[in-house]
Amino acid sequence: MDLEGGTRSKRGGESWRTVLTLAYQSLGVVYGDLSISPLYVFRSTFAEDIGHTRSNDEIFGVLSLVFWTVTLVPLMKYVFIVLKADDNGEGGTFALYSLLCRHARVNSLPNGQVADEELSEYSKDVSAAPHSGSFGSKLKCTLEKHKVLQRILLVLALIGTCMVIGDGILTPAISVFSAVSGLELSMSKQHHAYIELPAVCIILTGLFALQHYGTHRVGFLFAPIVMTWLFCISAIGIYNIFWWNPHIYKALSPYYVYQFIKKTRRGGWVALGGVLLSITGSEAMFADLGHFSQLSIKIAFTSVVYPSLVLAYMGQAAYLSKHHEIDERHFNFYVSVPEKLRWPALVIAVLAAVVGSQAIITGTFSIIKQCSALSCFPRVKVIHTSSKIHGQIYIPEINWLLWLLCLAVTIGFRDTRRLGHASGLAVITVMLVTTCLMSLVIVLCWHQNVVLALGFVFFFGTIEAFFFSASLIKFLEGAWVPIALALILLTVMYAWHYGTLKKYEFDVQNKVSINWLLGLGPSIGIVRVRGVGLIHTELVSGIPVIFSHFVTNLPAFHQVLVFLCIKHVPVPHVRPEERFLVGRVGPRHFRLYRCIVRYGYRDVHKDDIEFENDLICSLAEFIRSGSAGLNNSPNDEPEKDDKMTVVGTCSTHSFSMSEDHVDNVDNVAGTSEVKEIKSPQVAQQKKKVRFLVPESPKIDLEAKEELEEVMEAREGGVAYIIGQSYMRAKPGSGMLKKIAINFVYEFLRRNSRAPSFVLSAPHASSLEVGMMYQV
Repeated sequence: MDLEGGTRSKRGGESWRTVLTLAYQSLGVVYGDLSISPLYVFRSTFAEDIGHTRSNDEIFGVLSLVFWTVTLVPLMKYVFIVLKADDNGEGGTFALYSLLCRHARVNSLPNGQVADEELSEYSKDVSAAPHSGSFGSKLKCTLEKHKVLQRILLVLALIGTCMVIGDGILTPAISVFSAVSGLELSMSKQHHAYIELPAVCIILTGLFALQHYGTHRVGFLFAPIVMTWLFCISAIGIYNIFWWNPHIYKALSPYYVYQFIKKTRRGGWVALGGVLLSITGSEAMFADLGHFSQLSIKIAFTSVVYPSLVLAYMGQAAYLSKHHEIDERHFNFYVSVPEKLRWPALVIAVLAAVVGSQAIITGTFSIIKQCSALSCFPRVKVIHTSSKIHGQIYIPEINWLLWLLCLAVTIGFRDTRRLGHASGLAVITVMLVTTCLMSLVIVLCWHQNVVLALGFVFFFGTIEAFFFSASLIKFLEGAWVPIALALILLTVMYAWHYGTLKKYEFDVQNKVSINWLLGLGPSIGIVRVRGVGLIHTELVSGIPVIFSHFVTNLPAFHQVLVFLCIKHVPVPHVRPEERFLVGRVGPRHFRLYRCIVRYGYRDVHKDDIEFENDLICSLAEFIRSGSAGLNNSPNDEPEKDDKMTVVGTCSTHSFSMSEDHVDNVDNVAGTSEVKEIKSPQVAQQKKKVRFLVPESPKIDLEAKEELEEVMEAREGGVAYIIGQSYMRAKPGSGMLKKIAINFVYEFLRRNSRAPSFVLSAPHASSLEVGMMYQV
């Protein structure tokens, strides 16, 4: 986006007007969760052991703790350090893992290729390798050599991901509950008890029911709502500071932290669990980086969010320092709001809580899509709710599962204190995982001195370890929820990844050679039928066992056969001109090809018709431009299976497709027609689809014949041959492996969606080949 009239910033050529617009928009998407933390921080903190006295020493100590926590973690750690570790503009736990996979070659995806590392997305961030003999070089070699360390790294990334999903369950509950808690100041205790819980459940149900409309439909309201909320809490904070305690700024000194810990001892340590809630939502700054620029997120936080939060906490502390008599039931944000403003503040708070919850729910959808793309989560239905805004997605199964679990914890806990314990543990676990992965990024990706990485881990890791221990001690009072959720999710994710890996290993071990195929024809009399056959496989080399199973039972296959591998690579996006890798399988006259289609973990798959057109285009471009150089053998011997050529989509090379309604078409000026083929979906309208080939460079006669045969086969139609595999652990396998494969993986496979390639294939043109895998 480039807005006219703005002066250029120094980063990426963006105008300052564009940067400021993005900064404003980020308030609603990124900072909704972080902005509503003043609703429950003081209440959760003083609900612990220190809540019985609430003298000024405790109040000033808590304010100082909150101030330095917000300063050190969101501001120092995320804004100034972590945001720089983006994966080609994308952020989040899996972005860090993806970054490490490329630099240290610890990728857990089995079908990786050297050609994937030549993608332009790789070359943007891969700088010179660390010097041999340096600590970074030794660490890289160690990680690449030991599979156990690679599994630990994967599990660490999965734990962080599981906790983010857990936060997607807990944040809406605590946010809406805290916002609605303002009703208790305006009605009797009896009436409040009857109204609060149903009101929370109704708001949460409405929130999840609206998810299928997509954020973009109401997203224009998000930034104004959060902006209004931040203005509201900062104005109330300034009022309370000047009216009740103008000297509250002195409490920002770290001296009060020391005094607080010294006086309260164990109670102060336990109270850290409440202080931790002041930084919930900080991870969103990094996770939502793909929608905004680094500079816009930094400007929004440092100029608006950070000062507003500090003023809000100072205002609450100033009010509480003069009102020690407040009972525990009314000890919340609203007690510091002037009475005439409580109802407007309540309405704005509920709206801000909904916006904050919306952001974390959308973030949960995005991270599950990333995990699914990288074979770490069962396949789910992903609906793109916006044709203009990339990343706006909706996953129905996950949405309603989150809704059920969110209502369950809301009804089960019924108070913000235990919800705070659960949410705090989920948040701090994600931050600890980010700290650990960042230390590796500093050494392996940024090639910095190991002392800097150790300093980063020691400083921020120590702070987060204190918060983690304070949250963990409340295990029986709510903190068990994110742990239980994480264990279930981790089991599902790791079992799916393990099963996928074993399935691929079986395919690799049982793949057949091209010589087997060449010798098979005369013996069983294979017949070639008209059309294009697409055989879906996970293999990037060799002939899959599913094809040998098919051809030995039904000795016939199509005039043109394409072994199609659709895979995801650990980069956010793959450029259209680098989408396809095309090569031959066997001699030229066999008309067997291999096509590898590469997607990034945030790319959108095309529908079947557009995909077919791109596939045929890439095949035709491969024949035209590279076939002569790839098969110069005078005896037409089989080619090596690893010879692949990068070919783009229709829009990226000289081949194009045009539509016409006339039956006889002569050569077009500047182009030569290869073959007319009828588009199958509109054949009754006599609409023709023609491949147009440039006159220069000339193509040889053999290539032209091959090209004409491909076009003739395309006219005959495209058939989809899909393998349907069933997995069982080998006899004699260990009990753990049998449970993982026979029960968990197979249950997930039966109840998850088929690959997008299978779903988009026309039903009348599909053929499934079943086979049992013993792994």
